[in-house]
Amino acid sequence: MKSILLSLTFIFFTQTLLSQKKSVEKSVFGIQTGFLGIWAHNESRLSNQLSLRTEVGLNTGIWGGSFLYDKTGFLMNPVLTLEPRWYYNLDKRHRRSKRIDGNSGNFIAIKTSYHPDWFVISNYDNVNIISDLSIIPTWGIRRNIGKHFNFETGIGFGFRYIFGKKAGFLENDNELAANLHLRIGYKF
Repeated sequence: MKSILLSLTFIFFTQTLLSQKKSVEKSVFGIQTGFLGIWAHNESRLSNQLSLRTEVGLNTGIWGGSFLYDKTGFLMNPVLTLEPRWYYNLDKRHRRSKRIDGNSGNFIAIKTSYHPDWFVISNYDNVNIISDLSIIPTWGIRRNIGKHFNFETGIGFGFRYIFGKKAGFLENDNELAANLHLRIGYKF
């Protein structure tokens, strides 16, 4: 996993130094919603093709009835995300007269998310989550719809570390994690 992250970081910086043409925007602020949550984000330019996305939001969870819960459960919990993004096709999109405003393009990212156990909004009382940290290399695209609206989709697989000891379990755990998202957003 470390070698993959180091390789991606090397590619990001190499490509950034070699291509100094079309650039991501200096700062993009917006909100997005999808099937499983709502998020506010800001993307700040680090170089011509590299941006740093910071995000705060509420992720949603749904589970079916079981012997503990007699009806379908629903919860929302906070998530904090830090995500460097490399927009690798801005020059190609610009040459083909396609929009690149609002960082509209294809990207590769390292999505790092933390789910704290601060609060939970649920249709059940006394529902808690176990805090976790995930690092997921992701490929995605963002496209504009008009002046302010956009859509974004991405897919990636990585690693999630679960802080079980803080929740009273005997040990912490880790597992494979996936990032599959489809979002509609508004850019301010």
